[in-house]
Amino acid sequence: MYVSDKCNYQGLLTDQKRFMSKENYACKSKRLKRQIKELELSISEIEQEIERLIQSDARLAHQHELLCSIDGVGKKVAIKMIVETNAFKDFKNVRQFCCHAGVAPFRYDSGTSVRSKSKVSQRSDKSIKALLHLAALSVATRKKDGEMREYYTRKVAEGKNKMSVLNVVRAQLVLRMFAVIKLNKFYEKNYDCAACINHKKNSRCLTA
Repeated sequence: MYVSDKCNYQGLLTDQKRFMSKENYACKSKRLKRQIKELELSISEIEQEIERLIQSDARLAHQHELLCSIDGVGKKVAIKMIVETNAFKDFKNVRQFCCHAGVAPFRYDSGTSVRSKSKVSQRSDKSIKALLHLAALSVATRKKDGEMREYYTRKVAEGKNKMSVLNVVRAQLVLRMFAVIKLNKFYEKNYDCAACINHKKNSRCLTA
């Protein structure tokens, strides 16, 4: 609720600048900025409380540590994954979670003749998808030593759509997170996660 409210207020702050007089906007923007700041404080307090709860539980704290060993996965992503998956108990496999998070492509078929291009589900959880997107951007485009940077650069050079490639990176991060939890071991660079956790059936969401 707090996050969505913050996004709504930020949208209003941008949109209304184009339609309001400077005087009216100055008054409105001051109020919106104050509300945004209050929401950010509430969000920060909630995140800190969640982190305290996780650190107070040995199993959850260990999961958090395992997840943070993956390049691109920080505290916020790790905490969100633990909460979203109920400590990785609510999803049977990687593809199921990729569908939930909106990083698994679907193709719509109608009968035998009408087919659409593959696209991600619009019924996905937007909050986890947004965090995964930021993580993918970090590991694929922003960090000079990002493990997925070479893959991203190569695929874009081949003419692949940038967002499609980033979607694969998001799915790859999910695969790695499920792998370190299942194997109960810290992530090792260039380790074949898909092979070791036997998710061959889910490989369709990991290719571009």
